[in-house]
Amino acid sequence: MKTQTSKALGMTAAIAALAVSLPMAITAQAEPTPTETTTVKPPADPQGNCDPVRSELSTAGTSLANLATKPVGQVIAGIPSLSTFSSAISGGLNPEVNIVPVLENGPYVVFAPTNDAFAKLDPAQLEALRTDPAALSKLDYYHVFLGLLNPGDVAGQRPTQQGEEVLVTGKDGDIKVNDTAKVICGGIQAANARIYIIDTVLDPAAPPAPLTPKTSFDNTGKPLTPTSSATTTSSVAPAVG
Repeated sequence: MKTQTSKALGMTAAIAALAVSLPMAITAQAEPTPTETTTVKPPADPQGNCDPVRSELSTAGTSLANLATKPVGQVIAGIPSLSTFSSAISGGLNPEVNIVPVLENGPYVVFAPTNDAFAKLDPAQLEALRTDPAALSKLDYYHVFLGLLNPGDVAGQRPTQQGEEVLVTGKDGDIKVNDTAKVICGGIQAANARIYIIDTVLDPAAPPAPLTPKTSFDNTGKPLTPTSSATTTSSVAPAVG
């Protein structure tokens, strides 16, 4: 009897310890790393000239509401006017470049250029994207940054998954990216993503000036003053904190 009581008490203690530790473990796994920008707000209605998008979806037998719970790759693939961008991110344009699995592990804001936007590229540039996986990956990731931001609060200068920054200005139905691309219809909901359809392909080689100035160093490793004419051997961002 004494042995059975001891076993029962031990089992009760183990269950109690598990009940206390389990929520803490779940919470720890849910916390983002300090470098992530994972702002999450309730989805807002898409803003801008979204009627053409609704029309083409209706013709295809679906709607923005039907797409809202689907993975971002499926949403982009389901919008006919984004077929070139869909191909660019899914291995269609270059079999070596498929970032859809990454995007579907969001949350992400995705700037999706239209077919007409890609048609404005120099044919040689588009051909380079077809044959150079590094260049295509760079371009794809420059159109993506962490977060779930609605048209009313997407403005700001933000680091993309490619590494360079984008500058988003305006709000609601009047939003621009890097002062070169206009958002046609923005804030389209997908599972773990917000999609902003843009009229121009963003150029990762022409990002905005970084918000944090970079420090240049001479050959001895000494920081240069703005008026110094010494030879610069490297340029790195200063430590934060």
